[in-house]
Amino acid sequence: MQHAFDYLIEKDIIFKTIVKQFGLPTIPRRPQGFETLVLLILEQQVSIDSAKATFTKIKSNVNAIEPEVLVSISTEELRNFGVSRQKATYIKALATAVLAREIDLENLATQTASQVREQLIKIKGIGNWTIDVYLMFCLQEPDLLPLGDVAVVNTIKELLDLHGKEEMEVYAINWSPYRSFATFLLWHYYLKKRNRTVEY
Repeated sequence: MQHAFDYLIEKDIIFKTIVKQFGLPTIPRRPQGFETLVLLILEQQVSIDSAKATFTKIKSNVNAIEPEVLVSISTEELRNFGVSRQKATYIKALATAVLAREIDLENLATQTASQVREQLIKIKGIGNWTIDVYLMFCLQEPDLLPLGDVAVVNTIKELLDLHGKEEMEVYAINWSPYRSFATFLLWHYYLKKRNRTVEY
């Protein structure tokens, strides 16, 4: 981990500046599996705190966050817990895929990042942002840059004056093979600059 940060600090002045100003970030870790994917669906396009509040509400009202349980709960019940109709559909699609053995979540840890993406992308409501975060937080994939993340894109715009996702992608090749660690530094800067603390 320290080697990855040392590499990036050496490679790009922006990381040296971030670390000098705000120190090193904590690397987020989350358990693998269904429960984390449900939380990531809830986190799509809303704040982590808001998603966590909804997740906690579901957790305190059901026996367990497991496919068998969530597939049998009505959309209206999920709506009462604060889940949007669209996200309720996504959660049910994930639960159905797991129960139908269309995907084996336990087996994802043995696969490459591209194999994981290939499987998860087939599930309605799971897109590249959700997959990127799952790969980074749960499977510790070291070399991803989630350009579907608003905070990452805005921080790159601010620090590097790059505005197109394509040019960001090309520029970030310089950060390989540690683009995930670069992302953690960008998130760290984004939050610290706004005096925000997030518990993943």
